Amino acid sequence: MARRKREDAPDNHDRWLVSYADFITLLFAFFVVMYALSSVNEGKYRILSNSMVTAFRNIPASSAGPMPLVMPAAAPAVPKPGLASNAQEAVKQQQRDKMRHVAKEILEVMAPLIEQGKVRVLETSRGVSIEINDSILFSPGQALLQPTLVKAMQSVAEVLVAAEFPITIEGHTDNVPIKNAQFPSNWELSAVRATTVLRLFADAGVAAERLTAIGYADTRPVEPNVLADGRARNRRVTILIDSDIPEKSTEVTLHGQPAAPESVPVPAAAR
Repeated sequence: MARRKREDAPDNHDRWLVSYADFITLLFAFFVVMYALSSVNEGKYRILSNSMVTAFRNIPASSAGPMPLVMPAAAPAVPKPGLASNAQEAVKQQQRDKMRHVAKEILEVMAPLIEQGKVRVLETSRGVSIEINDSILFSPGQALLQPTLVKAMQSVAEVLVAAEFPITIEGHTDNVPIKNAQFPSNWELSAVRATTVLRLFADAGVAAERLTAIGYADTRPVEPNVLADGRARNRRVTILIDSDIPEKSTEVTLHGQPAAPESVPVPAAAR
């Protein structure tokens, strides 16, 4: 009996799709695993961290010795800006009240000269400024106090002795030049006049470290030096009672890094 001829199975041209699908599935699974490894669940991390801290706190001592406690670092205390600003404002208000009291006493002492227009008492951002026309203090071209004004200036000094503020005494002239053996220029004349008032205050008991004398010559006029009245106004001695609160100074090093701040009083001459 003749054997039946076996028929060959037809070729399947789509078999590559099976391998391609398997490859894509494996590649997708690979990227899913990589993403899972790279992502951190913050909630689970916090739970794990808290559990470890609790375990280390409550673990009993063993034969190997006591286990160290893991304590979280305490955050540094930061002062509230509101409290600091309120305290600073309170100090400034106290300084202003003291300054107004000093100004009131000086007004009472200098009342006759104020009525004559020879003295002006001004309240500025720095404190109290007393402008005294030099015609009642000194003779023309001289730096000796008039005997009639010595007592009035001593009364002002008595008010300043009880205060605690720095005092700057400024000498001013007009633009008319002076040149003699004692005063080669207006610079020397203004400086010596300011120093004369300073010495009177120091002799009356005002602490020397509170006193500063400066001569400005004719560099800071308050009126134009065109007319005689303007020049007379510019010839003056100004007593500045400084109410500034001492600032914190910071030393600057060669490397550009500031050193630790240091609270020191700033002399009136340096401001």
